[in-house]
Amino acid sequence: MSELQAFQDAFVAALNGSTSDLDPWLQGQAAGEPGLSVYRNTIARGCVDALAANFSSVLALVGEDWFRAAAARFAREVPPSRAALLDYGEAFPAWLDHFPPAQDLPYLSGVAHLDRLWTEALFAAEAPQLSAEAFATLSPESLAGARVALHPSVRFAAFEAGLPSLWQAVRDGREDLDLSDTAEGLLVYRRDGSVAWRVVGPADCAFLAACRRDQTLAVAIGLAAEADPLADLQTLFSALIADGVFRDLKTGI
Repeated sequence: MSELQAFQDAFVAALNGSTSDLDPWLQGQAAGEPGLSVYRNTIARGCVDALAANFSSVLALVGEDWFRAAAARFAREVPPSRAALLDYGEAFPAWLDHFPPAQDLPYLSGVAHLDRLWTEALFAAEAPQLSAEAFATLSPESLAGARVALHPSVRFAAFEAGLPSLWQAVRDGREDLDLSDTAEGLLVYRRDGSVAWRVVGPADCAFLAACRRDQTLAVAIGLAAEADPLADLQTLFSALIADGVFRDLKTGI
């Protein structure tokens, strides 16, 4: 291990509380802790700011003071694993499930999860998106046996209640924030460099989950029909193609 790498590792350990790791470089001086406190405060502030940016819907629901207090505690318990904070907070939704002040807000973790899907869609890899023309020349038999791969940016989640509509209302800045009992899903994807989303039904989520498991379109359609027998499956498939959620088409397998 190089001297520089050893110092960097010791510095990171010191920021996390093991200040004695820096003793070889302090030469017996006791001046390390005040300087480390400055770094710790700067990093903690950066973590809170990153969480506020990445979970803006949660912030809007609970307010600035509540959110920053929760974010500061999360940052102490789950510090970032790398210097870049652009997508910091992967564990935040699950953490909220066990955060005592959030127990009176059972929907908060779900809202945080949807915020996280937005961030993941934003930073996902680039890939081409299939157009309707890719499917136009297939016979009904070939289409039924084909498999489609989802675009890397595609994220989706299904809920037993109307959490996606609540999340969308918060994102739109609306004041009528109602949580319905209707089962809903949210589809998030990136199109032309921007993150887009729409509230979908259980059939859409079942269809997309089947595609992610590399099942045929016939199987995916069947599972979508089971999830919602009243769904218009032709419209569902056409809308997904229009959204650009597919990146590859495999036939004859």
